[in-house]
Amino acid sequence: MQMWLEAGDIKLKIALNDTFTARRVWESLPIEAEVNTWGEEIYFETPLDLPQERPQETVELGQVAYWPRGRALCIFFGPTPVSGPGEIRPYSPVTVIGKVVEGDLEGLKRVRDGEKVRLTRVEE
Repeated sequence: MQMWLEAGDIKLKIALNDTFTARRVWESLPIEAEVNTWGEEIYFETPLDLPQERPQETVELGQVAYWPRGRALCIFFGPTPVSGPGEIRPYSPVTVIGKVVEGDLEGLKRVRDGEKVRLTRVEE
């Protein structure tokens, strides 16, 4: 399962993992929302209301996660305001659902609050 994320001139391909949460995200596509930024993270609300699955307090560069408290998807491209040295830390625990596998992750630095984001399936 893979999906495209488009925001402004940025287009990223995300490979989803084999978890309940990732499958539910895939089933709900397409999703359109307004982006929020927080440090080097973008996040946006989804129509999903899912429980926490395998919660993680830190993530890796390029990982995509579902944040239950905000019913949001998050893409991490660097440290957040609560990150310690050498780590990427979400605001609160998240469920990692995949990873960016293609595209300019650094380009997410150009995405601003309120911009539109669109997630669609990569048809195989």
